[in-house]
Amino acid sequence: MDLPDATWTDADAAGTDLALLPVGSTEQHGPHAPLSTDILIAEAVADAAAAAYDDEVVVAPPFPYGVSEEHRAFRGTLWLSPETFRSALRDVTTSLIHNGWRRVIYVNGHGGNIEALDEVAADVSRHEDGYAVAFTWFNAIGDHATKMGHAGPLETAMLRAHHPGLVHEDRVEAARDGASGRWGAWTSGVNLAHDTDEFTDNGVVGDPTAGDAALGHELTELAADGLAELLDAVADRPLD
Repeated sequence: MDLPDATWTDADAAGTDLALLPVGSTEQHGPHAPLSTDILIAEAVADAAAAAYDDEVVVAPPFPYGVSEEHRAFRGTLWLSPETFRSALRDVTTSLIHNGWRRVIYVNGHGGNIEALDEVAADVSRHEDGYAVAFTWFNAIGDHATKMGHAGPLETAMLRAHHPGLVHEDRVEAARDGASGRWGAWTSGVNLAHDTDEFTDNGVVGDPTAGDAALGHELTELAADGLAELLDAVADRPLD
């Protein structure tokens, strides 16, 4: 059940305690991809997993702001502090639990959220009458993950598969030409760069021309299969 489209009576009739909560960010993704890239991909993966899953699952409204101050040099980026992110997400989670959806999986599309999501999930699971865990789609795609980058081949492929009208195809080659080949500026195993503009002029890491819609559909299937497997494990987990 897609919660934003449901009535309260539809929600009341839901026969599940499983909920997926897409989490992303509103941040730059180069000159060719929208600020909403992370949340659009998280929603696509959540929807695909819910459709493939054998039992009913609630898909909650997306949480579109993330821990993404590292992109602040690029206009349009909006971010929450880690403290505010954790607090707001915890409130949303406890609301889901109050409604009876006591098993919550965060479906994450932004790398900067991972640490805070793990902290919220542990806190909720320890102190509330429910269970939460975080799933990041690009950690569930096998060897493809080595090409993740930022607004590079994988994210561009996902957008071409699910939201092709939002990709500025006339800018993709320029995005590639101005991209960095690696995330960060490293010395002795330490990333010296706190912000993205320190190592990429246009906000892109990786080659977006290498990600077509066929790859995007393959990535979606891999991520959705992993998420469906996780749904089974969470459904079986005791809540005491």
